[in-house]
Parts: sequence; C-alpha cells; structure tokens
Amino acid sequence: MNELIQWVLAPCILISLMGSVWFSIKSRRTTDVKWKGICSARMNMSMGAMLIFIAAVQLLLSNESTLRIVIGAIFLIIGVFNLFAGIRNQGYYQRLKEQQRQ
Repeated sequence: MNELIQWVLAPCILISLMGSVWFSIKSRRTTDVKWKGICSARMNMSMGAMLIFIAAVQLLLSNESTLRIVIGAIFLIIGVFNLFAGIRNQGYYQRLKEQQRQ
C-alpha cells in the first residue's frame, strides 16, 4: 500500500513543482501587471498543491513519528492557505482583466 501511495504522490509533487516554477518564471518576465498577478496566483495554487501532497506523504507514510506528523500538519496548513490565497487572487485579477476588456 505504501508503494502505491508513493507512486501516486511522487508524480503529483513533481507536476505541481513544475507548475510552480513555470508560473514563477512567467510572472517575473511579464510587464503587464494583471497578467503578472494571474501568474503569481497560479504559482501560489501550484505551490499550495505541492505542499498538500508533501504533507500527505508525511502523514500517510509516517511510522507514527510525532515530528513527522507535526511537520506534515504544518505543511498541510500552509498548503491550504496558499491554495485558497491563489484562488482568491486569480479571481480578483481575472475580474480586473475582464473590466479592462469592456
């Protein structure tokens, strides 16, 4: 069972890591403020997902070590915060972009 969890979570961590790096690069290279905000929001969502997957590894594959459970819980809290902040920011910048088009 542990191997199945590792085979599922490892690609999820890598995909979200690549998304985080991709949107970070796009956000730093653009000059448009609204597009920069959208890319930063997507980077936050990718980073939040990555932290949630890392927390899942720590919580599901731990050998009942208190330190691993605490670290997993901290990563989970930070990941959920990043995910929701990214969703909120993307909605805000999408609305700004829509207002600019009208």
